[in-house]
Amino acid sequence: MTHAAALSCSGLTRRASLIGAAACLIPVAARAAPAIPSGGALAFRMMRHGSDIGRHDVAFDQDGGTLIARVTVEARVSFAGIPIVRYSHRATETWQGGTLVALSAHTDRNGTVQWADARRDATGALRVTGSQTKPYAAPADAVPTTYWNQAMLDGPMISAEDGVLLRPVVVDRGLERIRDANGTLAADHYALTGPFAVDVWYDTTRQWAALAFTVVDGSEVRYQRL
Repeated sequence: MTHAAALSCSGLTRRASLIGAAACLIPVAARAAPAIPSGGALAFRMMRHGSDIGRHDVAFDQDGGTLIARVTVEARVSFAGIPIVRYSHRATETWQGGTLVALSAHTDRNGTVQWADARRDATGALRVTGSQTKPYAAPADAVPTTYWNQAMLDGPMISAEDGVLLRPVVVDRGLERIRDANGTLAADHYALTGPFAVDVWYDTTRQWAALAFTVVDGSEVRYQRL
């Protein structure tokens, strides 16, 4: 985005906290508010080798101009009935219009804990800390890697696992037919490469529709929207 505009505070409530209020004081990158599903939630099952290995859920809570997105991911891979991979992730994002004002995330991967935290300070700068990075001020238009928000593809990304600032290469693969739990649908396919590699799809209403990535054993994990 190349335009800048002062953040409108007309919809700010106490739920946005003083951090959100501080973000209203200075210009930030202009961006439309994220699109959210009419039902207020997104849910995916995670498939590997045709087996269901977990769930990825996003719940949205909107109050005026403030949007809170809560991400929950639970996955487990077992061999001969014994769990060999456990993954648990929680993230909470607070948005004011199209501006991220706070992120708090925690990840447990086989007992190894990672975390990310971002807050806009009194000057409006987005201050980020994380388990794999020194504190830094992120670009104003940086978006967490939580996938539900297609604006993630437009600029730098903050890893929701460890706080690292990421700049993957994004290639638009065009409109495709993909499958979800209810049949097939048209969705735009984007391939991300560089610091991480995933394929992500968004439907014609800009809602997150699917995700696919390869894990360390060479197998593919694919998200199927419920």
